Amino acid sequence: MKKLLYIILSMLIFGSVNAFAQEQKVQTPEEMASKEADRLGDLLKLEYWQVFYVDSTLQHDFTALQDEMNKLQSARVENYDLYMSVRDKWFEQIDNTYKKIFTPEQWAQYLKTGAAKNIKAREKRKEKMQKSPVTAQPAKKEKPMSF
Repeated sequence: MKKLLYIILSMLIFGSVNAFAQEQKVQTPEEMASKEADRLGDLLKLEYWQVFYVDSTLQHDFTALQDEMNKLQSARVENYDLYMSVRDKWFEQIDNTYKKIFTPEQWAQYLKTGAAKNIKAREKRKEKMQKSPVTAQPAKKEKPMSF
């Protein structure tokens, strides 16, 4: 009886974990851009044309960000700071574009949603990087030790 209960319980757990994993599919940059544009549209009460510009900006910038990250990965760059500087560069560009698209009231509301904290963190990282410059270097392949 215990074995049967254990088997049924295991099957239920495995089935729910498997279903959850299937639901967590990786989104494309275009899907992420559309979702974020809709979220900002609702949150900031954007006009239809503002949502369009936000979506267009995000589609371009998210795709470019992903391309640049993929180049770093294919070059086997292991320096976390380089990945963060690329990410920061693109998100700074996104915020600069938002500032042009949003009204002053919408921009202030956007900053209150946590964007101001993110901008400040980016500026701190930028200052830190300027103090200690880092160059991109591919990962070194280790030679196996021979005896």
